[in-house]
Amino acid sequence: MPTSPKKVVILDRDGVINVDSPGFIKSPDEWLPLPGSLEAIARLNQAGYRVAVATNQSGIGRGLFDMSALNAMHQKMHLMVAAMGGRIDAVFFCPHTAEDQCECRKPKPGMLKMIAERFEVEPQDTPVVGDALRDLQAGAALGCTPHLVLSGKGQQTLAAGGLPPGTQIHQDLRAFALDFLAEEHE
Repeated sequence: MPTSPKKVVILDRDGVINVDSPGFIKSPDEWLPLPGSLEAIARLNQAGYRVAVATNQSGIGRGLFDMSALNAMHQKMHLMVAAMGGRIDAVFFCPHTAEDQCECRKPKPGMLKMIAERFEVEPQDTPVVGDALRDLQAGAALGCTPHLVLSGKGQQTLAAGGLPPGTQIHQDLRAFALDFLAEEHE
């Protein structure tokens, strides 16, 4: 019996799954889901997709919060997604600042490459969903299909222009899930 192809969706965190803040999300109390985002993750899971999160977390490198705070935020996120019947299979994060010039900080594709390798998926079959240009650039650099959500910084990103070719635009993560899964069944 042939195995079904592995399917993964890569999501940015702040501004896509949860409310973003110019002052950084620094604690579980500040981590608040966007309306419909947790249900969207559950819907993607129910359609056979694994969900991975790729998030820049330079607040660690800047000393604004530590690993225990980040782990507590992600624990809250996992529990809230599970309460909606969904799951996030992996969270990849970059703790570096832009000055570190690492390979994992978006817009470089290092984190997304690690996700593709870990889940053994082809980038061209893997959508990347983000609210900032750097999310889309990282996805496009690896060959993933970029999807911009207009939540978080999405409106400003759209207004600024310069989106990678082929970027698809959605109101929010809920709309992405509905549009993407409807397109898959066409």
